Amino acid sequence: SSGEMNSTIYITLIFILEIYCSFVLVFPIASVFQERKIWNPSPHLPSLSFHAHIKIYLVNAVWMALTLIGGLILLPKAVVGKLLGKGFAVQREAHFVERTTSAICTYVFLVPSVEIDGIENLPPTSEDGTSPAPVYIANHTSLIDLAVVFLLNKRLKWVSKDSVRYLPGVGLIMTLSEHIFIKRAGKNSKSVSNLYEKSNKAIQSGTPMFFFPQGTRKMDSRLPFKDGAFKIAIENESEIVPVSINIPIGVWDSWHPINLLWGGREEKMKIVLTVHKRIQAKKGMDIDELKKKSFDSIYSVLPLYGGEETMPETKKEK
Repeated sequence: SSGEMNSTIYITLIFILEIYCSFVLVFPIASVFQERKIWNPSPHLPSLSFHAHIKIYLVNAVWMALTLIGGLILLPKAVVGKLLGKGFAVQREAHFVERTTSAICTYVFLVPSVEIDGIENLPPTSEDGTSPAPVYIANHTSLIDLAVVFLLNKRLKWVSKDSVRYLPGVGLIMTLSEHIFIKRAGKNSKSVSNLYEKSNKAIQSGTPMFFFPQGTRKMDSRLPFKDGAFKIAIENESEIVPVSINIPIGVWDSWHPINLLWGGREEKMKIVLTVHKRIQAKKGMDIDELKKKSFDSIYSVLPLYGGEETMPETKKEK
């Protein structure tokens, strides 16, 4: 009967939802190994302790859980918006979930304070589409970067590899925020074209884009910047906002927040975001000079743990 069929569909959907939610406890294990790759093989960085591994797991599990809860709350409105041809229509609400989650994970698990220097260099918020939005760029050293940039309190669009959309919670909220997903495997011209098309559309509509131009996480060396973010800035004649993210090397091994139980407070353990003077991109500019200027700006305030000190000469990359 139709009643039994509806019951079966309902039970099946609940089962799928339970499986999806349970992955919140599983996927953070992979994040532990990814972060471990950055720290443990390097002679310039301290090896991660056992409790550091636990902290990495907890940060990722809480991040996924909170974004999952927020995403599921927003999902009905998003589905209705999609059916009405208005897109997901929950971008602002999804960004609020991302920003709140990042603040919780940063202050509860990582550091007691985040310092923002050069805040006067942040461009004014304007989403009326009358002028192209800026392009934010930053160094990329740890998964922590993904959380702390939200503390700039700017609504940004990210570029992320396509596989992230399948992560529980994180993938859902990023989809609802309408971030940009690309396939990195091989020379995927369609994916690259999609990146430029969606990035240009976001910028022209007044929504800033955020890039990690080095393309991958690295703490103990300074990788050269790839061309993508700078091509987009030049094409749209956007301002480039260089941001330095200084993650203290003892952040995972610190006892924050447990040390608060006995009144301890690691005053020196803080994350510092430095917003540098904006760089105006114009059509016809030399992209290598623009990359070097941005590179030098970002790394001017960051400690050197090893590797290259200056932007190396490299062939152009997408």
